Amino acid sequence: MSTDFKALTVKKYPRLPGRKTSESRYWRKFKSPIVVKEFAAVSSIHFSETSPYDFAVTASTRVQIYSSKTHQVKKTISRFKDVAYSGTIRADGRLVVAGDATGLIQIFDVGSRAILRTFRDHRHPVHVAKFSSDKTQILSASDDKTVRIWDMPSETPLTIFTGHDDYIRTGMVSHDNPHLILSGSYDQTVKLWDMRTQGCVMTMNHGAPVECVEMFPDGGVVVAAGGPFLKVFDILAGGRPMHSLSNHQKTVTSMCFDHSHSRLLTGSLDQHVKVYNVQDYSVVHSVKYPAPVMSVALSPDDTHLVAGMAGGLLSIRQRVVKTAEVQTRRAQEEQIRGGSYKYFVRGQKAAGEGDFTVESQKKRRLREYDRYLKAFQYGNALDACLRTNQPAVTTVSLIQELVHRDGLRQALSGRDDISLEPLAQFLVRNINNPRYTSLLVDVTMIMIDMYTAVLGQSPLIDELFMRLRAKVKLEIAFQKQLLSVVGSMEMLFAKSTSTSVGIAAHNELASTSNGAGNNGASNGGVVHAKSSSSSTSETALSSSLSTIQSSTKAY
Repeated sequence: MSTDFKALTVKKYPRLPGRKTSESRYWRKFKSPIVVKEFAAVSSIHFSETSPYDFAVTASTRVQIYSSKTHQVKKTISRFKDVAYSGTIRADGRLVVAGDATGLIQIFDVGSRAILRTFRDHRHPVHVAKFSSDKTQILSASDDKTVRIWDMPSETPLTIFTGHDDYIRTGMVSHDNPHLILSGSYDQTVKLWDMRTQGCVMTMNHGAPVECVEMFPDGGVVVAAGGPFLKVFDILAGGRPMHSLSNHQKTVTSMCFDHSHSRLLTGSLDQHVKVYNVQDYSVVHSVKYPAPVMSVALSPDDTHLVAGMAGGLLSIRQRVVKTAEVQTRRAQEEQIRGGSYKYFVRGQKAAGEGDFTVESQKKRRLREYDRYLKAFQYGNALDACLRTNQPAVTTVSLIQELVHRDGLRQALSGRDDISLEPLAQFLVRNINNPRYTSLLVDVTMIMIDMYTAVLGQSPLIDELFMRLRAKVKLEIAFQKQLLSVVGSMEMLFAKSTSTSVGIAAHNELASTSNGAGNNGASNGGVVHAKSSSSSTSETALSSSLSTIQSSTKAY
C-alpha cells in the first residue's frame, strides 16, 4: 500500500521573544479613535445585541444612542429630572431602560423616544437598570440597599431582595438561568439571589467596595471588581475564590467580555483598559487613555471598543474586519450545536432527514520543490526553492534534506552560469549567518571543487566568487576579534580566581579556597567552551577562504 509523500519539514531555530505578540497585534487593530465630548462623566456604555450593534451612552441627564456605522448620535433621550444611570438597550434593540438619581426607572421606545413604563418605588438613586433575559422583566439596584425585579406590563415589583448593608452599584441577571440575580455592593460583598427561594443563596466577600460584577455564560464563575483588584469566584464550589488579580493602580470601574468570552476587559481610574486571557488571567494587552476610565464596552461582533471617561470624553475605536472573518462567524452562528434547544426542536436552518454531516477534507497540495523531491529531481527542487524566493531557512532545510538523501552533488552538478548564479547569490547573502554557516561552508566547498576548472569563463560568476571571498574574509576578521574578547575574559576570570584563592589562603579557609577554585574552573570551562566553538567556526571559514583564494588564483 502506498503512503502519502511527507512534505519537506522546515527546521525551526530558536527565536528571541519579540515585544509584539499575536494578541497585541490583534488589539492594536482597534485604531483611529474618535473622541466625542459629552457634558459630564460617561457612567455607562451598552451595546445592542442585534445588528447593526448601536450603543447607548449615559452621561449627565441624558441617554444617547450612537450609530456603530457613522459614530454619530441617532437618538437623544433627555427626559430625566436628575442625573441618569445605566442606560441599557433590550436584546431586540427596540427599548431602552435607565434609572436616575431621584430613584425613578423609565422605559423608552427607541424609535419615538416615548416613555412606555415608569417604576417609582425606589427612594434613592438607581445605579443599575437592566432587562432580564426573558424581555418582560427589569432588574434594578439602588442606593436604598435593595435589589428589585419588576414586571413590565403591570409596573409592579415581583421580588424585593434585602440583605446588603450599603449602596448597591452593580448587578446582572444570569444568562444561563433568569432566576439567578447577581449584585455587588459597597459593603464589600457579592451576593447571589434566587427568585425561586426569594432570598440570598450565596455571599462572597470581595474585600473592597464592589464596582462591577460579571458572570460567565454557563453561570459557574463570577468576576468582581472593586478597589484596584479583581477577584474570581467559583459558584459551583460554594463561592470559593479562584484568583485575585491586582494589575491596576487605582479603582477598577467597569468590565466586559468579548464575543467568545475568552477575553476580559477592565477599565480603571488609572487611565488604562487592560485585556485579560481568562484561561490564566494574564494581561495580554493594555490601552492608555487621556483621562480616568469610568466605563468600557466591546461590541458583540468585536469591531468597536468604546470607553467613557471621567472628564466627559468618549473614545470610539474601530477594527476593520475582513470578509472571510465575517463569513466564518456567520457560519458558526448558523451551525446547530448538539444538545441545544434548537438541535432538538429543529428550526428552519436545520439539516435534512438523517442529520448526517460529513466534513470534506481538502486535498493537500504539495509545493513545487516538494513535487520535485517526490520525483527525485534534486536539481529542479533546489532551483524551484531558489526561484520562488523562499525564506532562507526553507532553502537550508532543503539542502539538509538533499544531504540526508546523498543527493547534494547531484543537485549541484551540470549547471551553467545562469543556473549557478542564484545558488552563488544565496551563499553570498547567508554564509555569515551563524545558524547556517557550517552547512553553507560545506556547500561552498563542494561547489568550488566541482566548478574550479570553469572559473574565468563567466564574468558574473567570477564577480560572485570574489564577493563570497570578501564576505568570508570579513567574517574571519570578526571571529578573530571575538576570540580576542574571549581571551580578555579568560584573563579577567583567571585574575578573579587567583584573588579569591589568595584571600582564602590568607584567612586559612581551605574549604572556601577549594570552592573558589572549583568555581573559577567552572567559569574557565565555560569560556573554553565558547573559545572552542569560535575556533571551530573560524577554522571552517578559513578553510573555505583558502579554497576560494586558490580557486581564484587559478585564473
